[in-house]
Amino acid sequence: MTQDPYSDNPTPPSYPEYPGEKPVPPPLVEQRIAISAPTRRPVVTYSLLIISIVIFLLQTASTYLFGFDLVAGIGMKVNDLILDGQYWRLLTPMFLHGSILHLGFNMYALYIFGPGLERYYGHGRLLLLFFLGGFAGNVFSFLFSTANSLGSSTAIFGLLAAEGVFLYQNQKLFGGVARRALNNIIMIAVVNLIIGLSPGIDNWGHMGGLLGGSIFAFLGGPILVKEGIFPNLRIVDSRESGDVLRAALVDILIFGALAIGAIYIRSV
Repeated sequence: MTQDPYSDNPTPPSYPEYPGEKPVPPPLVEQRIAISAPTRRPVVTYSLLIISIVIFLLQTASTYLFGFDLVAGIGMKVNDLILDGQYWRLLTPMFLHGSILHLGFNMYALYIFGPGLERYYGHGRLLLLFFLGGFAGNVFSFLFSTANSLGSSTAIFGLLAAEGVFLYQNQKLFGGVARRALNNIIMIAVVNLIIGLSPGIDNWGHMGGLLGGSIFAFLGGPILVKEGIFPNLRIVDSRESGDVLRAALVDILIFGALAIGAIYIRSV
């Protein structure tokens, strides 16, 4: 057909693949970009696991040798002894356990949450988080529970809270995966707090660990940003070391003040 150059509706040109019409562009395909993430061996996590297991073995050995758990007697949370000046009992309970089942549950939780957090938190900050969560939990237990207590669940709940805060603060980077994981973390915390209502479980310690871990994570946890030019993109933490130290100081001041206030009130 011959096209009339003066026609108001010129005939569109023909294409071999699409006779009589313009070719349809291929659909856009979503492309994934590989971004380098921090890689760290979970040295602190495994060290805490080993230390807790070794201490439990010492507890077991002391029970066989002396007829009672000497190690727990020295380090567990006992309110009256804290009031007498044995302040280390606000820290040492996080390394003590009452049974092999108690140890197993807590070490499994540490094994699940520790390596992932250590990857982004780093060795020193994870260790600081563990101690702050344990300290906060033991202070809460000292404030609100008269029962003797021991166990690393105070620190484990601190890790659980930090995991949730980490996912919340970095959900733009991780997208839907972070939101689903955050929902799982919330569900785990709620279920365990409900279980903690059972007799013999120090739920005040769990709540204190959650609060202490949350405060430290919100103020000093990793805030991840992308850095570099494609294809050499990597994830870096925008938090400064000063932010981490200030977050730790806030945690220590809050729960230290609560402990000091309770000791003063109960001693007068």
